[in-house]
Amino acid sequence: MYEYIKGTVEHIGPEYIVIENNGIGYQILTPNPFLFSVKKGVETVIYTYQHVREDILALYGFGTNTEREMFKKLISVSGIGPKGALAILAFGEPEQVIQAIEMEDEKFLTKFPGVGKKTARQMILDLKGKLHDVLPEGMVEAAADVDHEAVGAASDGLAELDEAMLALAALGYSDRELKKIRPKLAKDVLTTDQYIKSALQMLLKQ
Repeated sequence: MYEYIKGTVEHIGPEYIVIENNGIGYQILTPNPFLFSVKKGVETVIYTYQHVREDILALYGFGTNTEREMFKKLISVSGIGPKGALAILAFGEPEQVIQAIEMEDEKFLTKFPGVGKKTARQMILDLKGKLHDVLPEGMVEAAADVDHEAVGAASDGLAELDEAMLALAALGYSDRELKKIRPKLAKDVLTTDQYIKSALQMLLKQ
């Protein structure tokens, strides 16, 4: 199993990115390929998980080890496969998912794509109290004590918002579309990744 791959981001597709390392291009499925648009042509580290099944051999990649560990926990839940886990992480930070599980917040969990009440309940049954190895010590308890909207908020969101706008523009969104949603995004102080996730949710609704 590959622990991580360090290389240059050479291609960004709708579902995967391609990392070149020593002349080999690795196709890596990731929750949010567009997040790597600001890193295209730049050497970066992708934490990987190799999924092997009779009919598939796939390599999944994540920007942080925490995200990868959360992915591994999610696919251990009955009813959640790799695609479902990617969808959850595409729309939520690991801290948000952990918070909802620890607080048994089924309503919040069902907001994620493909997660119904039955799956949300299964996530809680299978994972509650078992996520301490995903986040650093003490972080699981901290995640359960903060508001969903405040998770991961940065101290200064202006630079992060600008980076998010550039990434979305690189994906083909027009200035008109981005100018329409920017004021709404600016109301919150978030990380670049969170701005992009929120922006995509708004753009999909237009």
